[in-house]
Amino acid sequence: MNEIVIRRKTTYVTKFLAVALLFSVSAGLIGLLSGSRDISYVPAAASDRTGAPVVVIDPGHGGEDGGASSAEGISEKDINLTISKLCEIVLAAGGLDVRLTRADDRLIYDMYGDLDDYAGKKKTYDLRNRVRFAKEADADVFFSVHLNKFTQPQYSGLQVYYSPNDPRSADYARSVKETVRDNLQPENEREIKRASSSIFILSSLDIPAILVECGFLSNPEEAERLADPSYERSLAICIGAAIQNCLASNDEISRRP
Repeated sequence: MNEIVIRRKTTYVTKFLAVALLFSVSAGLIGLLSGSRDISYVPAAASDRTGAPVVVIDPGHGGEDGGASSAEGISEKDINLTISKLCEIVLAAGGLDVRLTRADDRLIYDMYGDLDDYAGKKKTYDLRNRVRFAKEADADVFFSVHLNKFTQPQYSGLQVYYSPNDPRSADYARSVKETVRDNLQPENEREIKRASSSIFILSSLDIPAILVECGFLSNPEEAERLADPSYERSLAICIGAAIQNCLASNDEISRRP
């Protein structure tokens, strides 16, 4: 590995550690969310790259698709977006080129204006466009943020699925799982899982790609934590650290000028 690549990796890690420390001790940084940049719903071309690795964050659901909900009415789509924006802040401050598939409360089935009438096709086109967004952004890594729900309330803890199409995906999934376990959920012994074709986004991407189920809304205690800004910040720091660590270990960083 040449000196330029090593220096670049050191810079990314140093920036990340600095912002993570600031983030963890200052609740005031949550105010950055209100100023977090919105995105254009025409994805940037590969030529618009800044030179830093591109990370696409996908807040699951949105708009009329609320996803799962807790007994108290906590909506998955809202928590997904909050955690995703926090991850954006952490990773962007670490020098990465971070892009969100959605930055507000919407589905993105009409992002590209493919049809005049999306009746009965909104979910299909929403998922297709999330994949298309990542591909047109020429992403180096993709992760989707979701929450879990089960019929029995005792289950809790983060679960990570990884794409079978790039062997590095399992490394990213393992890094996220272990970082969260070691720093936030010491009792979490869940194993990472290889995504089946039923997870359309992960089966459709040929880059490192994972889906992070951050916890169970069906568990009352965990649902309360997931709606707590302090816990959401902690999750974002853990996920950001894991993604940053994997990127810093990958030689493809050297591909960027």
